[in-house]
Amino acid sequence: MKRALVRDLPEMIGQKVSVAGFVSIVRDQKRMQFVVLRDHTGMVQLFHEKGSENDALKTAISALTQESAIVASGTMVVNSGVKLGGIEVILDSLEVVGRAESPLPIDGESSSDLQLDWRALSLRRPENALIFRVQTTMEHAMREFWREQGFVEIHSPKLMGTASESGAELFQLDYFGQRASLAQSPQFYKQMAMAAGLDKIFEIGPVFRANPSFTSRHDTEFTSIDVEMSWVGSHEDVMSHEEALLQRAIDVVAQTHGQEIKRLFGVDVVVPALPFPRISLSEARKILASRGHTIAHTADLDPAGERGIADYISGEFGHEFVFVTDYPVEVRPFYHRRHEDDQTLTNSFDLLWKGLEVTTGAQREHRVEVLTKQAQEKRISLESIKHYVDFFRYGCPPHGGFGLGLTRLLMILLGRKNVREVTYLYRGPNRLTP
Repeated sequence: MKRALVRDLPEMIGQKVSVAGFVSIVRDQKRMQFVVLRDHTGMVQLFHEKGSENDALKTAISALTQESAIVASGTMVVNSGVKLGGIEVILDSLEVVGRAESPLPIDGESSSDLQLDWRALSLRRPENALIFRVQTTMEHAMREFWREQGFVEIHSPKLMGTASESGAELFQLDYFGQRASLAQSPQFYKQMAMAAGLDKIFEIGPVFRANPSFTSRHDTEFTSIDVEMSWVGSHEDVMSHEEALLQRAIDVVAQTHGQEIKRLFGVDVVVPALPFPRISLSEARKILASRGHTIAHTADLDPAGERGIADYISGEFGHEFVFVTDYPVEVRPFYHRRHEDDQTLTNSFDLLWKGLEVTTGAQREHRVEVLTKQAQEKRISLESIKHYVDFFRYGCPPHGGFGLGLTRLLMILLGRKNVREVTYLYRGPNRLTP
């Protein structure tokens, strides 16, 4: 008999069905037995009325352990007294195909570290499984949006001979007698695609940062959503693309999973209005100062400043997102294009969502003579970036792009407190397993 999914059972009343999944609950009473079976689409109650002493089904159910994998067959019936949808399966047979040891090593009260140690079990919880169904929906919606606009998907190498970002955050390794590093970003290869004439590209792939940080928003390996576009007039074109992309993706998530997200996480998915508010960094710092928060240790925003600006934008515009623009040269990479009328500022931006940075983007510098000058000003050896600079020697259109952190996006969307919760298998300074 073909396996039936729990979500399809209401359409199969009166039929013989076969269901398969994990044991969520067993209630073994004097005359009756109940088993709640869970598959990836939902939960259903299985019912058996005890018979004689030689009742094999009674014996099998009595021996069940929580989270064992089972296959059960029976008749699908209506029972208005059942809380799980008012239906149940009257059992004919039950087979244990994968017995779970007892007791289980974790439960809902276990620490986050123990949950990560036993991630395969942790992910069986419906709310955790939902995270990755939302992730799938979001990525698919983004790909559809890009496909409609003629974007090309690339898969850039993750083994590199040159740092793409700060050399301080490199994971280095031996590569046949040479020194190589894991890619911190596909940045250089995204720009190579512009020089190659691919016009508009995206990539969803892993990046690696040797950042010894233990905050709720940092990880050493994460999935980055990257975009690069040719023939942009400024970073404004890049921001316009990103806000439209996010509006589409969040709208599709809201339509597909909104009710379930509300039920399991207590979060209302708000589809953002266009355009997102924009504020320059200098203006943002002035607003923060007027509200009693002065940032002296950096020319950037600190985490408290990001939250403060988000609070201001929410109050003034009723919006969850804000682009902070026009960052000074000192806190931006050498390849960001500078303002034509103020060489101390870059055509760049960060996107904050509910007070957390999720994106860094910019218009890039495509003129080889300017690019090399800016690299030298940052004291970067031209020899170390020779292959990158060569991309621009034979004509390259003006272009720009951004990198968007998928785990931060999911964390905020679902109201989670830590990127560990929304990562399939988290990697941090103290975690390389499972």
